Amino acid sequence: MDVRRRNNVVVTGPEDGPVLVLAHGFGCDQNMWRLVLPALARRHRVVLFDYVGSGRSEPTAWSEERYSSLAGYAQDVVDVCEELDLRDVAFVGHSVSAMVGVLAAQAAPERFGALVMVAPSPCYIDSDGYRGGFSAEDIDELLASLESNYLGWSAAMAPVIMGNPDRPELGEELTGSFCATDPEMARIFARTTFLSDSRGDLDGVSVPTLVLECAHDAIAPREVGAYVHDRIPGSVLVTLEATGHCPQLSAPQATAAAILRFLEHPR
Repeated sequence: MDVRRRNNVVVTGPEDGPVLVLAHGFGCDQNMWRLVLPALARRHRVVLFDYVGSGRSEPTAWSEERYSSLAGYAQDVVDVCEELDLRDVAFVGHSVSAMVGVLAAQAAPERFGALVMVAPSPCYIDSDGYRGGFSAEDIDELLASLESNYLGWSAAMAPVIMGNPDRPELGEELTGSFCATDPEMARIFARTTFLSDSRGDLDGVSVPTLVLECAHDAIAPREVGAYVHDRIPGSVLVTLEATGHCPQLSAPQATAAAILRFLEHPR
């Protein structure tokens, strides 16, 4: 199947500009980048796509076997880069996609020149000496609720993930995005996301990396950002004065500005 159709690939910005690939997180699609896109696309060639099982991707290309691990999503990224023959890409990954980008860069290092990790988390579950933000029991309850009543879970959790209760339209948008995802595909993506532990992959990151965290994030607390920064040699940590787990929607100007500043001087 044609990768462009399979992953609903959209390319915008100047043809000769440095390339950015934007990757959405769980329950989302490329539309989540729309508020930062104008600023990024002024100077960069921007590639947007939907993971198979999300957005307007081709649902017949989905398989539980492939998308039950983050490696399957990383392969989507590599496939898009190979299809477009992209090199020296700056990969911008939101939430779980931050770690997908790490895996993609390991799988095809010749394609990637920099990583931008927006609200990343390599592991969501607390363990000895590590705070991921959730206990194992928390995650079990979250997944059980999602699997028993996905639409109800979406309506309850999206505002928590988004934060900004004084701006309910943001939570409503995320709820709509969650609800537009096929429940079975969402169930697999959720388990893959919230049960993942990619901490061991951070030491292998060798490209310039920006860790972009929010000051108040219920999903990825600041201890997580500090951990990722400490584990990736030479990485840059920037804390946005923003609330919630989706700063590209809640603080788009600050998010775009931080990304552009880093890309001007990534080393």
